[in-house]
Amino acid sequence: MQLSAQDLTALWITFKLAAVSTAILIVLCTPLAWWLARTAWRGKIVVEAFVSLPLVLPPTVLGFYLLLLLGPRGVVGGFFEDIGVGHLAFTFTGLVIGSMIYSLPFVVQPLQNAFAATGQRMLEAAATLRASPLDRFLSVSLPLARRGFLTAAVLSFAHTLGEFGVIIMVGGNIPGRTQVASIAIFNHVEAMDFESAHALAAILVVLAFSLLFAVYAINRRFKVVGVAQ
Repeated sequence: MQLSAQDLTALWITFKLAAVSTAILIVLCTPLAWWLARTAWRGKIVVEAFVSLPLVLPPTVLGFYLLLLLGPRGVVGGFFEDIGVGHLAFTFTGLVIGSMIYSLPFVVQPLQNAFAATGQRMLEAAATLRASPLDRFLSVSLPLARRGFLTAAVLSFAHTLGEFGVIIMVGGNIPGRTQVASIAIFNHVEAMDFESAHALAAILVVLAFSLLFAVYAINRRFKVVGVAQ
């Protein structure tokens, strides 16, 4: 099985999309997950439901509304169009935004659970040593929640690898720009080129399994000390 130059480009766009989306999600979702794990505000259930929405919405539905939002007549896309940047639909930036929203619960929920599991005792002990809230977060909470970060990163990356519905709606099928591996596989199947489809699909299956195997192995190896179970 040999991959064509277009298939290799689709793989590269897929990996780049997964890496960029995961990195941004980890940064942006960490304070949100921390707040969800610590707040006693009753209204947080609304935020949790919004975060979990991509889990139950059909990807095409989510992608359709993102297309309206990011397109030339959408609130976000129209704004960038007016200032001369250009709308975000059918661009790599649009793909990143769509992937981030679609993978949002796969990052927030593991982080929220990890922060909730760290408990209060270690934080209270650090507070008695006059550690500032930022010091307590960086020196205590983040190290204790490292397994949650690892799980969130792997799930987000692996989930983005196989994304199809949101991508086809927001990014279309432009070779070299927005065509990712899952769409390339679909194109090969439509053209009855099952050998090429199998070559791409096998790579994604092996990579997804390797990532999940690694996260389970690492989580088993590194036990969290001092965490309330």
